[in-house]
Amino acid sequence: MRKVIAALNMTLDGNCDHTAGIPDEEVHQHYTELLRQGEAILYGRTTYQLMEFWRTFLEKPFEQKSMNDFAKAIDKIPKIVFSNTLKNLDWESAALAKLELKDEVVELKQQSGNDIFIGSRSLIIQLLNLNLIDEFQLCIYPVIDRKGLRLFEDINDRIILNLIKTKIFKSGAVILYYQPKMIDKEEQRIANITK
Repeated sequence: MRKVIAALNMTLDGNCDHTAGIPDEEVHQHYTELLRQGEAILYGRTTYQLMEFWRTFLEKPFEQKSMNDFAKAIDKIPKIVFSNTLKNLDWESAALAKLELKDEVVELKQQSGNDIFIGSRSLIIQLLNLNLIDEFQLCIYPVIDRKGLRLFEDINDRIILNLIKTKIFKSGAVILYYQPKMIDKEEQRIANITK
């Protein structure tokens, strides 16, 4: 079975707006390699439209090689887009989801192949509430932004995560790799009482 991995950037205070971080060459190289290993990435409409920015680097390469390499990797990986408003997509490697989010992800997980990434905050929240995320890869930038979207809003239940590894970049950014801890119904009931 494939794993579903929530891979997202955020500031130290939890802002996961794509403009809040400070990615450098090393971070771009990391995500380029990650995308090359994936089977697909899931986006909501807003994030998908933001990611279309990278297509400009394919037409007119930037002076920084790591950004061009990332643009090629994001172009190549299949993108599945969940949207109620978009009717067609003109990015060759992108397609609109055929099923509702839960059904699409359950079907993808059951297939063989490489991991599936989630690149949109809204999808992460929905899939977290459905217990369909196998791993988090949260890149935390050493920035306090005070505004923007918070990743873990609107979560239904308390969730305990197990830290499985870390990766530290020279810039001070760090990736925290977590797996949700499976707790039984009695543990959840006790946790809800003690809130």
